[in-house]
Amino acid sequence: MSFINFSLFLFNFLLRFFKHDVFLVNMQISKIKRMIPERLYDELSKVISKLRPCQEKAIKAGMLSGRNLLVCTPTASGKTLIAELVMLKSILEHKGKAIYIVPLKALANEKYKDFTAHYGHLCKIAIAIGDFDSQDAYLRNFDMIICTSEKLDSLIRHNTPWLRDVAVVIVDEIHLLNDPGRGPTLEVLITLLRKLLEDVQVIGLSATIGNPDELAEWLGAELVEDNWRPVKLKQGVYFMGEIEFKK
Repeated sequence: MSFINFSLFLFNFLLRFFKHDVFLVNMQISKIKRMIPERLYDELSKVISKLRPCQEKAIKAGMLSGRNLLVCTPTASGKTLIAELVMLKSILEHKGKAIYIVPLKALANEKYKDFTAHYGHLCKIAIAIGDFDSQDAYLRNFDMIICTSEKLDSLIRHNTPWLRDVAVVIVDEIHLLNDPGRGPTLEVLITLLRKLLEDVQVIGLSATIGNPDELAEWLGAELVEDNWRPVKLKQGVYFMGEIEFKK
C-alpha cells in the first residue's frame, strides 16, 4: 500500500470513528442495551463506547420510546446517529418503515451510500429522488427510504399505498422551513404526513434554527439543544496573510 493510499485509509478510518462517537465522555453505550434490538446494539458496540451529549439528551427526551424530537446542535455533534438509532429500532422491531428526508439530491446520495455501507446488512435501503409522476411501487419492499422533500411530496399526491407503513420520519436540515423557496413545500409535507400517519414519530435535525421553541411546539416535539462540538470553534480575523484569533 502506497503512502498516499495508507493516508486516505487512515483518514477515512478515523473519520468513521470520529463521526460515530468514539472519543466521548458521557453515557456508556451499554446503558441503552435493553432499549434497542440486540442486532443493533451488537453493531453499535463495535464502534461506539460512549454517547455524545446530544445523543444522551435525546434518549432522555424519549427518542427510543416514540417521542417527536427537534434536535438543534452544532455540525458533527452526533445528530445523524440519533436518526439512525430511531430508524433502525423501528425497522428491526417490525414497527414500520423509515423515511429520511433531505433537501438535495446530492445529500440523498451521500446518505444512501453511508447508510448502505454501515447498515445494509440489517435492513433494505433505497433512494428515491427522481420521476415525480410515479408511485414507485417497488419501494414497498424496502425498509429505509432516503428521498428529497419534492419526491416525497409527489408520492403523497399519488396516494402511494406503502406510505401508510411508515413509522418514522426524519427531516434533515429542518431549518429550511424558514426558506422562502423550499419552506412552504416542506411545511405542507410534514403537516400531511402527520395527518396521514397518526402515530408517526418525527425527528427534525438542524445545526441552526432561529425559532427552536416555536418549531418544537408546532411539531409536538421535545426540544434537544446542546452546544458541544468535537472540535473547539475559534473566531479569528484574516488580514495580510495572517489570522489573529480572538482570545
